[in-house]
Amino acid sequence: MAEYGISVGQRVAVIWDSSSPVEGLKNMVAKIQALVGPESRVSVENIDQLSHSAHAKSSFDVVLSGMVPGSMTLHSAEVLAEIARILKPGGCVLLKEPVAAQIGDNSRIKTAARLLTALMLSGLVEVKELQKEPLTPEETQSVQDHLEYQGNDLLSVQIEGKKPNFEVGSSSQLKLSFAKKSASSGKAAVDPAAAKLWTLSANDMDDEGMDLLDSDELLDSEDLKKPDPSSLKAPSCKESGKKKACKNCTCGLAEDLEQEKKESLKPKSACGNCYLGDAFRCASCPYMGMPAFKPGEKILLAENNLHDA
Repeated sequence: MAEYGISVGQRVAVIWDSSSPVEGLKNMVAKIQALVGPESRVSVENIDQLSHSAHAKSSFDVVLSGMVPGSMTLHSAEVLAEIARILKPGGCVLLKEPVAAQIGDNSRIKTAARLLTALMLSGLVEVKELQKEPLTPEETQSVQDHLEYQGNDLLSVQIEGKKPNFEVGSSSQLKLSFAKKSASSGKAAVDPAAAKLWTLSANDMDDEGMDLLDSDELLDSEDLKKPDPSSLKAPSCKESGKKKACKNCTCGLAEDLEQEKKESLKPKSACGNCYLGDAFRCASCPYMGMPAFKPGEKILLAENNLHDA
């Protein structure tokens, strides 16, 4: 067990699957338990139930997956992410998995390169391949039967990875200072060369040695033509056939509609004698009490005159 980097007092998780021989699993757990000591507990988890085991994050110093002799364990992205979650910061994971020499039709069988990439994408660092060896005929037959893989290019690869020395999702404020501080004042000193780049004075303008661009040369003959006034007008609401003015109407339709609305609110004479005076007006005439006026003359009524008494 020395090659696994396990020492006294560490918490270890052993992950197995249906391909793991029972006796091999028992022997491995017994050896690890003797190595870590009676005070530490070795957790044994089935790979299919790992996400349901309710282990707290950062629970284990070492995770061994697929390391039971004779195991043909495949690790999905979800399993690798869960392994990274339950590892302590700085903890180590060792796993073993059958891989193909090249990408085949069976997407469950990865290549060694893809397995390394999957481990890094799960959040592990310092991922490296420790050992690669061909499968025995019995192991190859087991993989072909269980995973319906028809190729004969299977290898067994052992990989190590570590969790970074910080918790997943943790944050830390960076204190960055790119300015040089003067020894006397302790304040940030301004670099004269940098300040000069952002300073421009009349003395820096050498008219003789500087080629200035004539702005008139940027205009061609088409730009100098006077535009047709009709082309500068926005299409009016009336021309578009609308009966409703646009939101930002500039053609006058909004004013016309507003005037029509006001005209519709003006009181209309029922008898036609309103202009003659009170003697000729109806009892409900809105002009009652006002002097006589000429027909067609604009008369402004107070708002309270438009309501019934």
